Amino acid sequence: QVQLAESGGGSVQAGGSLRLSCVGSGRTRSSYGSMGWFRQAPGKEREFVAAITWSGGGENYANSVKGRFTISRDNAKNMVYLQMNSLKPEDTAVYYCAADASSRWFPPDDPDEYDYWGQGTQVTVSS
Repeated sequence: QVQLAESGGGSVQAGGSLRLSCVGSGRTRSSYGSMGWFRQAPGKEREFVAAITWSGGGENYANSVKGRFTISRDNAKNMVYLQMNSLKPEDTAVYYCAADASSRWFPPDDPDEYDYWGQGTQVTVSS
């Protein structure tokens, strides 16, 4: 069984930055494939934000965050990070970390491709 735990959320003014972290436990690092970040705002469906392959060689970003957010991972620590810069009020949401147990050449943006999910961390951006 895999557990994922996010941290780093909070409140920030527009234009500010936050760094989200996600730690995985319960399985060896070789058991993780891609890892991704998704978000869900009140009244909206969960949407893809960014994902990265196990090797870190492949990254995938939603158009809405491209150029502002950067995903990275440290497999030795079972960690994945999301550096969020130039935050906007529309980035306000609960952010979820997800892990894909399969090995893929490109990190998926479909939440159905992910097998494990964290509980989420709130990010609030005020104007």
